[in-house]
Amino acid sequence: MPHLEIWQWLVGALCAMCVGVAKTGLPGLGILVVPLIILTVGDARVSAAWLLPMLCTADLFAVIYWRRHAAAGRLFSLVPWVLLGMTGGALALNLKEGVLRPVVGGIVLVMLLAYLWRKYARNGMAVSPHPVLYGATAGFATTVANAAGPVMSLYLLSKKLPKEEFIATGAWFFFIINLTKVPIYAWHGLFSRQSLTFDVLMIPAVMVGAIGGRKLVPHIPEKVFEALVVILTAASTLFLFR
Repeated sequence: MPHLEIWQWLVGALCAMCVGVAKTGLPGLGILVVPLIILTVGDARVSAAWLLPMLCTADLFAVIYWRRHAAAGRLFSLVPWVLLGMTGGALALNLKEGVLRPVVGGIVLVMLLAYLWRKYARNGMAVSPHPVLYGATAGFATTVANAAGPVMSLYLLSKKLPKEEFIATGAWFFFIINLTKVPIYAWHGLFSRQSLTFDVLMIPAVMVGAIGGRKLVPHIPEKVFEALVVILTAASTLFLFR
């Protein structure tokens, strides 16, 4: 069993539930998980491997749920650039924890600003959705910090997909990419018996979030919900720069 304090188990369970909710219709919630899981584990370098199995579990649920709506053709142009970004991210994982932690914090803050820009920009999608920019950024961010959600949201929004295709295409993208990251993390020795045990124990929380999230979210005012996500993400990310 992982030797964690009670507050770490509680925050870990919160992260698992947020992952489930994020994969079934509220991708903006996913960005909150990255800094919280680092605070739970206490190491920015290995935290990505603690989070990855939870993401894969939620991805599987999302792919099954949205299997008939994916527009896979929208992703082909991204593939080589995502792989390039993932290569850069794999190299960055060689950095020491003290260096990687602020790097991850910086990535999360950039992703958060991108999310806010997408949400509130008056002129809509002003930046051209070039696959090189979006693919390389998504590949690097997802490998180093599991934080490519806002980048992919921006890219898929630019394609003007219907809601069902938007969620389904993103689900397939992350399902494949997250599985691709497994050998990268294994090569760096980031998985451990403790991390895998923790992930197995978090499966029920992931499923509760995935199943119950869609029922609970309609009862929460959208503006209040998004404000809480932004505030909590910003606050928790600041701890990464300590």
